[in-house]
Amino acid sequence: MKNKQIQSNLLLLVTAAIWGLAFVAQRVGMDYIGPFTFNAVRFLLGSISLIPVIRIFYTDKNDRKIDRTVLKYGIIAGSVLFAGSSLQQIGLIYTTAAKAGFITSLYIILVPIISIFIGQKTSKNIWIGAVIAVIGLYLLSVKEDLSIGFGDLLQLIGAFFWATHIILIGEFSSKVNPLRLSQIQFATCSLFAFISALIFENIEVTSIIKAYAPILYGGLLSVGVAYTLQVVAQKNAKAGPAAISMSMEAVFAAIGGILFLNESLDIRGYIGCGLMLIGMIVSQLDAFKTSTTQ
Repeated sequence: MKNKQIQSNLLLLVTAAIWGLAFVAQRVGMDYIGPFTFNAVRFLLGSISLIPVIRIFYTDKNDRKIDRTVLKYGIIAGSVLFAGSSLQQIGLIYTTAAKAGFITSLYIILVPIISIFIGQKTSKNIWIGAVIAVIGLYLLSVKEDLSIGFGDLLQLIGAFFWATHIILIGEFSSKVNPLRLSQIQFATCSLFAFISALIFENIEVTSIIKAYAPILYGGLLSVGVAYTLQVVAQKNAKAGPAAISMSMEAVFAAIGGILFLNESLDIRGYIGCGLMLIGMIVSQLDAFKTSTTQ
């Protein structure tokens, strides 16, 4: 069992790496197409990529069917996913992949804080981690005149939607087929992004073709493969170590930005990133202790 847990945490680390480097693909993709067009195509690919996965994991046709419940939950989750992914994608126009990765990853702290409003308790470590992360966010994003960059602000608002999305998925996935739920939410997000692209952007097939590499990475790897790895890994991974592994998404986003986009941070920014990562880990200590004593 211990070997399975180690393997699961390694899979989650790979998942975090795929998602973190996806920030690079998302930045590069917008050299050719608009943010709504990019999301429309990549989430469509992600939805399609889950078709064979569903057939492999669920051999019973009854388990694979789409009923009203999974359709309703998928549309709700997909609507929130659209809001979060749109803010993230647009925000990437105005900020770096490194900053976007760390600010987005604040959902790790926001999830338990938001859960207070649905009757769940929040531990002392959550609040300590939140304070540390907020200090880090201040150093990373707030300028000397106490203003925050527009792109950073969009990422911060988006983090609340990502946190809400995680809570919804946690609530819905135990009631319906989780992969079918994901497929429908990806399709819903793609549809809303496509409608937005028709309104705000010029959709050109030639431009989409030019952006094929980041679109394929964002759709097949980031959405399709990474989500499947997460589902497989969390069958055996304990909550604490899993959450810490997933928080490494921010680190991989920063590494990707430095290696592939020639991005850089000043010393203040690096300290901010470090404090945010520490805050995320501290916020998960209770879950880690609980999981290791089971």
